[in-house]
Amino acid sequence: MQVILGIDRIDEMIHLFQGKRVGLITNPTGVNSTLRSTIDILNEKINLVALYSPEHGIRGDIQAGEKVDSYIDEKSGVKVYTLYGQSKKPTKEMLDDIDIMAIDIQDVGSRLYTYLYTMAYCMQSCREYDKQFVVFDRPNPVGGEIVEGGLIQEGFTSFVGLYPIPYRYGLTIGEAAKFFNSEFNINCKLEVIKMLGWQRNMSYEDTGLTWILPSPNMPTVDTAFVYNATCIFEGTNISEGRGTTKPFEWVGAPWLDAYKLAEDMNAKVLPGVIFRPVYFTPTFSKHNGVLCRGVQIHVQDRLAFKPVKVALHLLYEIQHQVPDQFEFLSSYTTNGKPMIDYNTGSDYIRTHEFSPEEVYSRWEKEAIKFKRIKMTYHLY
Repeated sequence: MQVILGIDRIDEMIHLFQGKRVGLITNPTGVNSTLRSTIDILNEKINLVALYSPEHGIRGDIQAGEKVDSYIDEKSGVKVYTLYGQSKKPTKEMLDDIDIMAIDIQDVGSRLYTYLYTMAYCMQSCREYDKQFVVFDRPNPVGGEIVEGGLIQEGFTSFVGLYPIPYRYGLTIGEAAKFFNSEFNINCKLEVIKMLGWQRNMSYEDTGLTWILPSPNMPTVDTAFVYNATCIFEGTNISEGRGTTKPFEWVGAPWLDAYKLAEDMNAKVLPGVIFRPVYFTPTFSKHNGVLCRGVQIHVQDRLAFKPVKVALHLLYEIQHQVPDQFEFLSSYTTNGKPMIDYNTGSDYIRTHEFSPEEVYSRWEKEAIKFKRIKMTYHLY
């Protein structure tokens, strides 16, 4: 069954944009179901006057964490404002020439992925400067049913967790916009152009849509599923596979014992997953050019797989296998706190001798409460 995307319904919803100056937040994932660029579609049909670039750039040519300046998009001739530079929130000047700000971008269903908060900041600015905000909805590639992981605690919000939501929140980007708008009192003038044919239990493969990389290190749908299991290592001296052909599927460091780590992780019999020893040499990022030893995460059953549980157990095993070499990186800081604190939503993991099952149990209680609330924002 072919899912009809929000952007596929542009002709049906054209009345929303007629007579209005429109700005668009997008990147290479902003395409319709036949892979035509949303930029080109809107430039042809409505008055598109501005583009807004999230992390990784409007054309997907910027690596994680790189800052870019505003520029003119050479294909469309439209000015591009960067939302991953000094200002992550649009200024008044960035919005002066538009009446409507729209977004068409593929999210990956993880709290740690920054596109969600680019959207939230844009919604805040639209409220402040009285602009309408329109979402062209897209599937959540890891599904719309399962919720997993704890909430961000007070004092630990950041651009990898602006609001207290779980790692895996089970909403489409349009539903997330509705949730943010109401639960966190953004209160902008919001319109969501729904998909047709999407169901919450669908895998991305079920949608009939082509996967486009949302970012340089998110090459496949499989990557999106393991992202919540390994992104936790961004705040450590363990490679999460950046600079390899299997980002976020491979985890390792030069001083790990690959076979022992795989054996210890497999002994836990975690649901829906097995671990294989691997050796890899990153071409950039952590341990660039150095042979790393670690594991590959092989998801056998996506419905049973619990990536956040894997994250806690894998972190625990690595810490205890090489306590003298393992480090939480103090250089990865925001407002004085290490990156790991923002990834996990508190300083507990970093400052305590934690039990993976105890932490997971506590987080699951928070996730259950969140799930009850988020269901009221379901559009499908």
